[in-house]
Amino acid sequence: MKARNERSPRRTAGRGALLLGAAAMALSGCDLAPTYREPSYLLPSSYQGSGPFKLARPGDALPRGPWWELFGDPELDALEVRAVRDNPTLAAVAEQYTQARDLAAEARSGLFPQVAADGTLSRSKRSQGRPYPGTAVGTNIATLNQIDGAARWEPDFWSRIRNQTLLQKRLAQADAADLASARLSLQAELATDFIAIRGLDTEIEVYKQSIGFYQKAVDITRLRFLGKISSGLDVARAESQLATTQALLTDTVANRAVLQHAIAVLVGADPSSFVVASGDVGRFAVPEVPVGVPSSLLQRRPDVAAAERRMAAANAAIGVSRAAFFPDITLSAIGGFQDTGFDLASLPNSLWTVGATAFLPLFTGGLRRAELQRSWSQFRQTRDDYRATVLGAFQEVEDGLTLTGQLSTERAQQRTAVQAALQAQNITLQLYTGGLTNYLDAVVAQVTALTARIAEVEVQTRQLQASVTLVRGLGGGWTVGSLPTENGVLPFHPLAITGSDREPRPDGTGAGTEGASRPPGE
Repeated sequence: MKARNERSPRRTAGRGALLLGAAAMALSGCDLAPTYREPSYLLPSSYQGSGPFKLARPGDALPRGPWWELFGDPELDALEVRAVRDNPTLAAVAEQYTQARDLAAEARSGLFPQVAADGTLSRSKRSQGRPYPGTAVGTNIATLNQIDGAARWEPDFWSRIRNQTLLQKRLAQADAADLASARLSLQAELATDFIAIRGLDTEIEVYKQSIGFYQKAVDITRLRFLGKISSGLDVARAESQLATTQALLTDTVANRAVLQHAIAVLVGADPSSFVVASGDVGRFAVPEVPVGVPSSLLQRRPDVAAAERRMAAANAAIGVSRAAFFPDITLSAIGGFQDTGFDLASLPNSLWTVGATAFLPLFTGGLRRAELQRSWSQFRQTRDDYRATVLGAFQEVEDGLTLTGQLSTERAQQRTAVQAALQAQNITLQLYTGGLTNYLDAVVAQVTALTARIAEVEVQTRQLQASVTLVRGLGGGWTVGSLPTENGVLPFHPLAITGSDREPRPDGTGAGTEGASRPPGE
């Protein structure tokens, strides 16, 4: 019976510890953030715009990979790869993603105990001339050696640290989606500019052909003027038409040079030494872009994914603001050895301190409530931004569908106009040579033919660029599955001895693997 009485306090203490642990676990699971639900929209079953495409089924979507290969130009393929690799602006966006990942790791560190070690070796001497020396006897020289360790941990009773970590993880996911958006924007801009420079190349060739024809007309008018068959007015009109077209050619060459400089910057090259070889816009293949169904668009746009992740982060921020109304509790412990010599391993020379602190602001002048209201407002703002992004995404797709469909028809119509204009140009020059009409009719026919040919090239260029716009609007083959998970954005494990100092690649796949070389200061 006596033995039972001796074990009773131990059992009571054990039960108390278990109850305390259970209470701590229950409190640590108290999440004050609102339950987050991804937004949903009632979407139409098909797009309103129409293009030269087959009817879309749910499985018909732009495949992942190098979408620019749909245009069938090897030089464009090489430039796209080079741009993703060397563009400095894209590299800067990749660094933003790296920093967001590290911020998530910093926030996560608060969930774990912080352990530190300290050591002191000192020998000191007091001054004989110090004020108030007192009557203390003994030597003025003292030695103090000390080693100790300290641990500090803040139990996350109100999920403040967890929500802060979740907030940073979701912001890192948003930055990963921003990186994908920047990459897609770069690829689309490069493709658009490259198609434009091919259009200018074709226009230059049209101008050169027209200049040759106009030079022939000048020669004819001069011969007729020397033969007293026509007046000098015809010569002046022919020379004016020739000079005007030469000026248009010079302007187009200058525009091509400027556009070439822009492409050089996109691929990270020096504009002074970068050259894009001449080509024909007609050599591009007009791609058939599978548009999919509207319900799949929200899963294929990185900007929509970024907006949704920022809304989820703002939801977690509400939990952080709510936790500020509850006390912060910190557990700490310090232990070590202290001696005037080097007998630091002796138990009598040990020292320790164990304690707990709790902090609860009682009056802050409305600070915490203002922070909570601001958090709710920020959440509503991200919700509105998400809706605006979704509407903008559908607008881009509808614009692309409308333009590709209408420009295809316009191109066929313009081709008919070119054939008729060229025929009228040849006939009027023949009639003028035979003296059956005046040269004004020939000039009008020449202007009409040149205008029609340039318009045809412009329509062809715009049609190809509209296809790029449509591909960009559909996400360029990106899917939400490409987005790293919330834990996938973390750059390393908290218990890892070595960390990763490798940069994320511009393709958004993230940093290096565990076990990489140890970064400075890690």
